[in-house]
Amino acid sequence: MKTMTKVAIIGSGNIGTDLMIKIMRQSSVLEIAAMVGIDPESEGLRRAERLGVAVTHEGIEGLQKLSVWSDIDIVFDATSAGAHTKHSEIVTSAGKVMVDLTPAAIGPYVVPVVNGSEHLKAPNVNMVTCGGQATIPVVAAVSSVATVHYAEIVASISSKSAGPGTRANIDEFTETTSRAIEEVGGAAKGKAIIVLNPAEPPMLMRDTVFTLTSGASEQEIEAAIEKMVEKVSEYVPGYRLKQRVQFEPVGVDKPLLIPGLGEFKGLKTTVFLEVEGAAHYLPAYAGNLDIMTSAALKTAEKIADERTKEAAL
Repeated sequence: MKTMTKVAIIGSGNIGTDLMIKIMRQSSVLEIAAMVGIDPESEGLRRAERLGVAVTHEGIEGLQKLSVWSDIDIVFDATSAGAHTKHSEIVTSAGKVMVDLTPAAIGPYVVPVVNGSEHLKAPNVNMVTCGGQATIPVVAAVSSVATVHYAEIVASISSKSAGPGTRANIDEFTETTSRAIEEVGGAAKGKAIIVLNPAEPPMLMRDTVFTLTSGASEQEIEAAIEKMVEKVSEYVPGYRLKQRVQFEPVGVDKPLLIPGLGEFKGLKTTVFLEVEGAAHYLPAYAGNLDIMTSAALKTAEKIADERTKEAAL
């Protein structure tokens, strides 16, 4: 019988609960061993308990008291950037791997289809943000065939899918995503914007990616983007292009002056994305949360496989 890697989730809110259900339904590698919260009346904790998962409402300290603590190899943090530092110190000092779904960015940024195999031995890996997981693959695709001088992303999500954690981390969202656009996406300069849309009925997650490039044709860029979208949709089925990639020559008659970059002459590419959630626990409009839990699951499975291989040597 195949040995499953035991994992725990800190954070019994929407993201943590959806991740728990994804692990149970989809993973042949991971086994959910514990769910951690701070509210004894949390719906996530009650659901986990009904499903036979060990639970605690005493936070990270409570997790350490559980009998399954010694068997756990990977811990997901679905709380907040502010709480993550303490969680990471405790988890990594115990020799376990932390998969961070907050914008704390203590560990290296990981986007599964871009650099998912580069940090398998890191004690802490950061999943960037929902906007980052949706848009950085596109920036990286463009970077694979062209020089990306500037990339800007706008992530629009339903207000109803933005919980207290998301709202508390808005500043960290923009800073973390902007850095990851550069470090993982390959852009010389990156910028990120998030929009909470109060529309009713709630809208699906929409993302717009703008790049200013040189050194590649429209055909090369479009082909790279379409290939990348297919790769992401393998683990996020609701991820798709909303319409065909758009192009516009820039600075043809007169070079465009870009603050911080100087004069630019090249190609502007605009990509419109839509992310529909799988509705395992969250509504289908919460694609922003679904792509985070899907990316975290994919990353943890890669880490688990690597740790299993090392243990067998």
